[in-house]
Order: sequence, then C-alpha cells, then structure tokens
Amino acid sequence: MTTPLRFDANLKWLFTEHPFEERFDAAARAGFHAVEYPAPYEYAPGRLVELLAQAGLTQILINTPMGPAGSPTRQGLACVPGAEHAFRDGVLRGLEYATALEAPFLHVVGGIIPDDVQRDRAFALYVANIAWAAEQARGTGIRLLLEPQNKRDAPGFILETQAQAAAVVDTVGRDQTGLLMDFYHAQIDEGDLIPTFLAHREQIAHLQIADPPSRHEPGTGEIAFDRIFTAIRDSGYDGWIGCEYQPLTDTATGLGWMKEISA
Repeated sequence: MTTPLRFDANLKWLFTEHPFEERFDAAARAGFHAVEYPAPYEYAPGRLVELLAQAGLTQILINTPMGPAGSPTRQGLACVPGAEHAFRDGVLRGLEYATALEAPFLHVVGGIIPDDVQRDRAFALYVANIAWAAEQARGTGIRLLLEPQNKRDAPGFILETQAQAAAVVDTVGRDQTGLLMDFYHAQIDEGDLIPTFLAHREQIAHLQIADPPSRHEPGTGEIAFDRIFTAIRDSGYDGWIGCEYQPLTDTATGLGWMKEISA
C-alpha cells in the first residue's frame, strides 16, 4: 500500500517575493498546509503562532540557533569545543519556540569542525551534546533531527553521510532523535539515493528536497524525482517533505512539479 506525499514550504527559500510575514498566507494560497523555516528567533513566538493560525498552517520544523556569518559557529554549535554553554542555551531556546509553535521537530544543527580541532574530538563532543539535548527534549513531544550536509556547500561539517547520522540516532535513541535526509545534500556527496533512503528508512523522521547542482525545484537538475517520490510512497513514509529550494523563477510558477505529483 502506497502513502500520499505531503509537502511543506520552507519559508526561508520559498515565497521570497514577499516579506517574511506575508509568506504564510502566500504558502496557504499556493496549497500548502504546513511550513518550516530555520530561524524564528527574531520574532516573538506569539506573533508566529498568530501568523500560522491566520493562514491555517501547521509548523513542522525549526532549527537551533547558529552563530553569525563568518564565525566558528556559523553552521551550528554542537561540535565546537568552547561553545558548550551557548549550545545548551540554544537548544533550550529552540525547545521553547518549538513548543510554542507546536512543531514536532527541532533540527539540532551540527556545526563545522574548527581547523585546530581533531575530528574524533569534535565528533565525541557532538554525540555528547546531542545526548544532552535529547534529555532536555524528553517529555516535550519534540523530536530532535540530525542532518548531514554536503562538503561542497559546508566543508568540514560534522555529519558527512546519512549512515553516520543514522548511527548517532541509534546511539542516542530513536525515541528522541531522528534523521533528516535532504536529497540535495545526499546526491552531491553520496548519490545512490533510493538505496540510501531505504537503508535508513527506520531512522528517517523528515525529508527535504532540492535538485542539484543549482538547488532549484525538482525537475531542474540531475535527480530523477519521479523515481524518488515513487520510492517514498512505496516505503510507507507518511511524514512531511520540506521544499528547501531556490525557485528558478518565481515560487508559484515553479510549483508545477508539485501539481503534477499531486495529480
């Protein structure tokens, strides 16, 4: 038995023709029922709840806070020695927001290994930090997501493969953590997407899509998304699929692929 596909709009990437607060209504008008975005922290939780309610949308995912551009924590804090206190503060803040927004997922962004730190040391710190974060999330109904990123866009990122992230999920526990598989990142560094997806199906809690090499919508690049979507349906995956891509033109025009899939 196949399951229907459910797509949510990533408001960092889609509907950028509009100011951020107007993207909620734009997503709803385009047929989305749910949204995600990485950084809610410049807005009060109550304002975001209001925007979601007005548009009739569900919040799926937010990220933990990251450091400013150019800083050692620009891609997350979880593996950076010396950033432990800031990491913990960020996790607690993320959980506060996710709770207020009723988002089931908080993506704990892994971070880039500093040049003067050995990978083994950074990875051990990362696992310890994820375990601590999982304890803080226990009882909240929020599951922490771990996502590998490709070495072209994020050189030195702590999680390099789906298998590596899935192993951390199994170490810390699937009840509180899950794998976020982004087909864009996976294609660039690993390829073999369908076997990789199926191999880690039990750890996967959320999916994201974009078509490399340019990170536009499905059908503009090198991934055979018709086969990917068939595999997802056939696998029984019933979670959300985040649309985390830069539209080739405007967002509404670029949604033709989704209408074809839905039809």
